[in-house]
Amino acid sequence: MRRLFPLTADPTSAPTARPTSAPTAAAPAGVPLLGAPDSDREWSLEEIAEAYGYPPLGPDEAWLRANMVSSLDGAAYHDGASQPLSGAADMRVFGVLRGLADAVVVGAQTVRQEGYRPARARDAFRARRKAAGQPIAPAIAVVSSGLELDFDTPLFTDPLVPTLVLTGAGAPPERLARARRAGAEVLLAGEGAAVDPARVPGLLAERGLRRQLTEGGPRLLGQFAAAGVLDELCLTVSPRVTSGHAARITDGPALEVPADFTLESLLEESGFLFTRYRKVRRSPE
Repeated sequence: MRRLFPLTADPTSAPTARPTSAPTAAAPAGVPLLGAPDSDREWSLEEIAEAYGYPPLGPDEAWLRANMVSSLDGAAYHDGASQPLSGAADMRVFGVLRGLADAVVVGAQTVRQEGYRPARARDAFRARRKAAGQPIAPAIAVVSSGLELDFDTPLFTDPLVPTLVLTGAGAPPERLARARRAGAEVLLAGEGAAVDPARVPGLLAERGLRRQLTEGGPRLLGQFAAAGVLDELCLTVSPRVTSGHAARITDGPALEVPADFTLESLLEESGFLFTRYRKVRRSPE
């Protein structure tokens, strides 16, 4: 893996929480040039973790990061799943981002399509998580309006950390009761049947789950983007072309004005590009 941007003396520095303007990257003297003998090698999980650290957060702050993969021609999946677009380096980054998060937020359709299981406790992140006051594994938080979920799967029957279900107050009562009997913690994030995506980060933060990672799918990510609560996008660009009619990584309501993001970092391995973008938040005029 090699770093293409930024070329700085401290390539692992994290962004500041909710900044109002984009930083200017520079390449000070003494930084190895791209192509140096040690610039293209397999990074350790610790090095990747340092490169993707969350920004410092106050007690009432949350940071919602998305991690998605896209083909060269913009597809978010192939044959109904993201795995055909992925690769070994992408899966290492995927695992590290989970290892850093308090909660992994995912839509019900993605849970069904991808066969989601509970997050694992990994020795590589045990000390880091303990030092940060995190549980041994991130909680999986499923966003679902209709609660059409299989509550007999390991995601609900055998998690290391109780699975969360975010739904609306108007969700089917029998499905709400079934979720609770399965051991899920149910959070009401909307007054009607639908989930209000703008409420999701705050509800999770109230439970101490402030470092948030969403893995989509495209519909949920589109809702977060439209609600203005997406802080960061980690997008892997896969060196594969799929054609077909797969959705983009966001598949939600159009924004009235496109949201601006600034590039934080760009890594490359085996033709995969690992981009990290932070939303530009401007001070009210």
